[in-house]
Amino acid sequence: QVQLVESGGGLVQAGGSLRLSCAASGRTFGRNAMGWFRQAPGKERNVVGAINWSGGNTFYADSVKGRFTISRDNAKNTVYLQMNSLKPEDTAVYYCAASGTTRWVTARADAYEYWGQGTQVTVSS
Repeated sequence: QVQLVESGGGLVQAGGSLRLSCAASGRTFGRNAMGWFRQAPGKERNVVGAINWSGGNTFYADSVKGRFTISRDNAKNTVYLQMNSLKPEDTAVYYCAASGTTRWVTARADAYEYWGQGTQVTVSS
């Protein structure tokens, strides 16, 4: 059974930082794309960042460019999201996702077959 387990969410003041982790189990994703998405109350789920199988190519939503960094450690089957200079509008549930089929970086939610349960990030002003 494949599981993606996120950790590292919480409450932080504007301007602060958080680092999210997503540990996968049940299969190896070292040759697969992974990503982070977020969903705020009343809004649709949108991509935050994505990374290809090797970590050599990344994608970021315009709203987080220059502030967030996605990375991965294939030896640990884990993907990370470093979030700096957080803003209140970053408040959302953050979801980790892994593709079972593609190796290449993709921002499309339908390219990811596996999803974590989500972790809450709240940024206070």
